[in-house]
Amino acid sequence: VHLVESGGGLVQAGGSVRLSCAASGDTFSIHTLGWFRQAPGEEREFLGSIRYEDSSTDYADSVKGRFTVSRDSVANMVFLQMDSLKVDDTAVYYCAASFFFSRLETQYQYWGQGTQVTVSA
Repeated sequence: VHLVESGGGLVQAGGSVRLSCAASGDTFSIHTLGWFRQAPGEEREFLGSIRYEDSSTDYADSVKGRFTVSRDSVANMVFLQMDSLKVDDTAVYYCAASFFFSRLETQYQYWGQGTQVTVSA
């Protein structure tokens, strides 16, 4: 499974960004696709995920109501819509694929290269 993120960049606080994750390869083995982020000096943090079987979603409390995960099953794309962005949302954002429905970083087998999102005041 190969994952490629896109859509990062510089945005002002209060603005919105939509990240995309293109999945290719043995995508039939994917159970869940999740989004994580890592800010400088911080551990990688789970944000949200979507289960391929029924498109059910799960979100971390820290982003619930601001971030939305969605999927285009035909195009094999997953998206992270981020609204009401804050300076503290500045981080490298990663998509990852798992054989499980999990929030745990260690249960994600495949990772994209990451895309930088910088939120300015």
